Formats: sequence, C-alpha cells, structure tokens
Amino acid sequence: MAAGAPRIFVSHLAGVAAFDPNGDQVGRVRDLVVMLRVGRRPPRLLGLVVELSTRRRIFLPMTRVTSIESGQVITTGVLNVRRFEQRPTERLVFGELLDRRVTLVETGEEVTVLDLSVGQLPARRDWEIDKVFVRKGGRSGAFRRAKGESLTVEWSAVTGFSLEEQGQGAENLLATFEQLRPADLANVLHHLSPKRRAEVAAALDDDRLADVLEELPEDDQIEILGKLQEERAADVLEAMDPDDAADLLGELPTDEQERLLSLMQPADAADMRRLMAYEEHTAGGLMTTEPIILRPDATVADALARVRNPDLSPALAAQVYVCRPPDETPTGKYLGTVHFQRLLRDPPYTLVSALLDEALEALEPDAALPVVAGFFATYDMVAAPVVDESGSLLGAVTVDDVLDHLLPEDWRETEFHLDEDEEVAPHGS
Repeated sequence: MAAGAPRIFVSHLAGVAAFDPNGDQVGRVRDLVVMLRVGRRPPRLLGLVVELSTRRRIFLPMTRVTSIESGQVITTGVLNVRRFEQRPTERLVFGELLDRRVTLVETGEEVTVLDLSVGQLPARRDWEIDKVFVRKGGRSGAFRRAKGESLTVEWSAVTGFSLEEQGQGAENLLATFEQLRPADLANVLHHLSPKRRAEVAAALDDDRLADVLEELPEDDQIEILGKLQEERAADVLEAMDPDDAADLLGELPTDEQERLLSLMQPADAADMRRLMAYEEHTAGGLMTTEPIILRPDATVADALARVRNPDLSPALAAQVYVCRPPDETPTGKYLGTVHFQRLLRDPPYTLVSALLDEALEALEPDAALPVVAGFFATYDMVAAPVVDESGSLLGAVTVDDVLDHLLPEDWRETEFHLDEDEEVAPHGS
C-alpha cells in the first residue's frame, strides 16, 4: 500500500454514524464485512453493516462510501434497505476476526488479535485489511487482563485467518478466481454443474454477480436468476447495466417480469419498462439509459470528474452528452456530444457547450441493427447517442452491445484461443 493512502483501525469505526451527502444520519456502523482469500493475501473489505434507526441492519457496499474521516462515514445516499444476510464467502470483522487466536509465522507463537487496520488501495476504490494489531501471551478474560507485548504486523505475518487452499466450498472457489475479469469468471461458471453454479452465484455479492450475468449465455442467466430469492434477483437486476437487465427480463414469463419489476426501485423499474418497449435489434433496444449527461454550463473539469468514475465502461467514458435539463434520460433538448480527447485538450474552466461535436448525427431509437453497425463503422465511434423525434436524449448505444448482437448467438460458449504458434506476452508486459 502506497504511503499516504488512508488507513483506519477498525475499532475506531464501531458505532460511528453514517451520513448521506446532505448531512442527515442514516444509521450507525455495527460491523465490517470482508472476504478472506486463499493463502496470505489480505482480505478485501466488501462493505459495512449499518444499523438504521428502525434497528434493521443493512449492508452498505464500500462502492457507496465516499469517505471515512473524523469519526464518521459519508455515503452516496443510495441505500438498499433489505436486511443484511451474511453469505458463505463473507466474514464479520467484529463478530469473527477480533479476539481470535492466530500464529506468528516467524516464531510460531500464538497471539490474540486486538485490532485490524483497513486501508484504501491507491488510485482504486478497493479497501483491504493490511495490518493486524496483536498481543502476545494468554487470552484476556472477564476477571483478568492478560499481560504481554503488543505489536502491529502485516497481514501476511500471521496464519489462522485465511481460507485453506484445498477446501471445496464455494468460498474457496471464489477466492481462487477473485482476480478474474467478469467474462472469464462467467466462463468458469458456464462449465460448472448447475448445482455448483447456483452455489457460487449465491455466494457472489450483487455487483459482482451482475457483472458476471452480463457475460453469460442467456440460458445460464435465466437459470441463475431463477434460483435466487426474488428480492435478491431484483437487486441484481438493478446492479446490471439497464440494457442487459432489460434483455434478461424480456426472456422471462410476463408474470415473473412483473413480480421482479414491482420489487425494484421505481426509477430503475421505469427504465426497464422503457427499454423493453423497443424491439431488441434496434438502437432503442440496444441502448443504456445511463450515459454521462451534462448541462451546457458544466465545465471540462466537471466532465473529467464524471469520466473518471471507475464503474463506467471504457465505451461510456469515451464521451459525454450535453443536454438541457432534466439531465436524466429522457432529457431536455440534446445539444451535442463532447469526445474525451477534446476534453483533454482544453482548459478545465472551458464550458462543455463550447466543445460540441455538432456535426455528429444521433441515432433514432427505431434504427435497425445494420444501420447502427454502419454508423459505428462510418464514424469510428465506440458509443453513440440515441435521440427521439422531440430532440430528447434517450440513451447511448455502445460498440460492445452492437457486437453482442452481430456475433452468432452461441458466441459466448465458444472458446477463443491464440494460434499455437503465437507467442503469449508475459503479464505486465
């Protein structure tokens, strides 16, 4: 972990208040949720268990935590109030890791875990446990406190936490494949037995499962979604890209569609219904409803801040769309597109409205797939705006969605290999 990266001891987070961006308290931190890894790799911090004023405990992913400082947690304000349920791959820091007896690797001596520190990885949103504060000697009890030397060591300097590599549970499989890209993990799941596939899917967190579902063949998507509890299935659909979620919903029976839509947030359900109204092989059926949208008085600095969002795909981050309010789809009047390269060439204070590529035509929502593909080929684009006849931006089509529909239906089940005589470059080259 780089010097200067934020690091916090977990004992300082017990009971601290969590606030939304407006300063209103949403609850208090009751625990931290981590995922252990095979071997001595530090665990990843998945999120916090937050107790609401109603005494309900919910899961707050770290992706929805904007800062942890001065004894408080600031969130994005977007909360899923479904009751927290611990999954097989998850461990509770306060409930399971503190006061645990572990072994120092160097000396073989048993020590007691008093505290753990979590730190944010540089240039990333991920957090992980990196250090362990331990005490040598016996256990502390209710009537006496064990005496002994206390010291802080690296996570890798102790054993007794991490998963056993020879284990066969879903948690061990997930830990082994944690570094895989969603498409590669999807390929692993596709070749598992249905029972094993369901176990692994149940153990994945919502965001990770959503990413993997987007990369799976349609039959696998339907099978996995059908084995989830309906509330969780709705949460996973909300976490998927809107166009992929709408495609998946469209393959389900009507009554099942309606049940899942009724469990989703109203705004997300409205997006799904709007996308499902278009024919599948049209610009409207291909588009996502969540491109980067800015008002004409936004600056280059504002645009670059939005582009830096690590949750955006490279295609969606390649350009921003300038529109009159409202700035959620369907927007006010669409004014034009600003390309990422243009943003890099102009001063931060420049208004995006001065940088519009006004010559770029927009797609109509009923444009057929060959027309959309021709647009991308003609203009060398990776994303394109979709605008209705009233001039409102409805969304954006990305090149990966076009390729998904141009390739054979079973392309996800085809294994792609380099030719045997091609030399594979080493990692990091």
